[in-house]
Amino acid sequence: MSTAPRPGEDGGHDVPGSHSPAQRAAVEGGAGRSATPIVRSHPLLKSLLGAWALAACSAEETAAVEAHLTDCAPCADEAVRLRDAVALLHPEDSLDLDPGLRARVLAGALNRRPARIPVPEWAAPYEAEASRLDALLRDIGETEWRAPVRLGWFDGRSPATREVTVADVIGHLTAVDTIVAGALGMADPLRGASPEERTEALWAAEPGGRTPASVRSAWRDQEQTLIRTVSFAGEAAAELPVDYGPFALPLRDAFLDRAFECWTHAGDIAEAVDYPYAPPSPAHLNGMIDLAARMLPSAIAARRRAGLAPPARGLVVAGAPGRALHLEIEGRGGGHWYIALDSPGATGTPEGEVAHVALDGVEFCRLAAGHVPPEEAAAGSLGDEEAVRDVLYAAASLSRL
Repeated sequence: MSTAPRPGEDGGHDVPGSHSPAQRAAVEGGAGRSATPIVRSHPLLKSLLGAWALAACSAEETAAVEAHLTDCAPCADEAVRLRDAVALLHPEDSLDLDPGLRARVLAGALNRRPARIPVPEWAAPYEAEASRLDALLRDIGETEWRAPVRLGWFDGRSPATREVTVADVIGHLTAVDTIVAGALGMADPLRGASPEERTEALWAAEPGGRTPASVRSAWRDQEQTLIRTVSFAGEAAAELPVDYGPFALPLRDAFLDRAFECWTHAGDIAEAVDYPYAPPSPAHLNGMIDLAARMLPSAIAARRRAGLAPPARGLVVAGAPGRALHLEIEGRGGGHWYIALDSPGATGTPEGEVAHVALDGVEFCRLAAGHVPPEEAAAGSLGDEEAVRDVLYAAASLSRL
């Protein structure tokens, strides 16, 4: 994003009466002034000189620019040069500016001007996936909003499913997004509720009475507000805690989680309405896989506490190396991760490897979304079979309604 010069940096601000009478006469040949020109900053008025030379300013802007030219010699000099340049662009027998030239200059100026505050890199996957989902919703008809969508997840022991409508899926995304909104200080009427509780509350409060337009608008407005809020907050917000109930994530990871769920449920909708839908970009997919891989040690420990996994074999202190599974993700978004098996705070290293699992990137995400049974997920595995099973089941257990 460009930075406008501060007053005094170019030596041209607040230098009254330093231009010649000839210069004053040249710049006074523009459009007539309003009686009371508004006061604007020097950088802004300087940026309007090109449009002023082309007679493309509003009456209010013209008055403000010309008032400024009587007090700022460098801007007056620049105005003279710009007016002379404009004169060279047209035949001498024409006193009217080419409308096409004005359009081209204004279009170029708009293209060079930043359209918005840059989105933090860690929020970009969510913005991208929300935009893709919004495009899907824009393309489908009202009857398709009532199409049955099969939501699937893994309840810790076996696959679970629920059939809802497209509108219900978008309502679910809206409900869970309010958790992130609350962490950013926005309104959260269900503060403290789990994602599942929020969804059930929303579905119970609005049974079948929502129009596609209202559902899409509520979700999109909240999504855009989230993006704008973190764009202004920047890196200062990245580590804010987001409490999901059973677990918590820093805001940067919560945005990855929302991107993952947005993509997953967009895929559910696309499958229901027979709409082609591609995976995320490799860089964004890699970030989602990395988040899931980092969550696996805690998921394994949670399954042990629930009696769903065998006890640890060798507990170590936090930060120490321990037994590890080498998770190799192939293809799109691929990479290598070493998953600590016994202690959530342990460090997984190649030296501690006791098993190796290879998975395609999209297939691993489908596993983490509860869309693939864990026993069917691995493309190939070696080593400790119990470790392989623990990791695959823990990955599936990351899913939720």
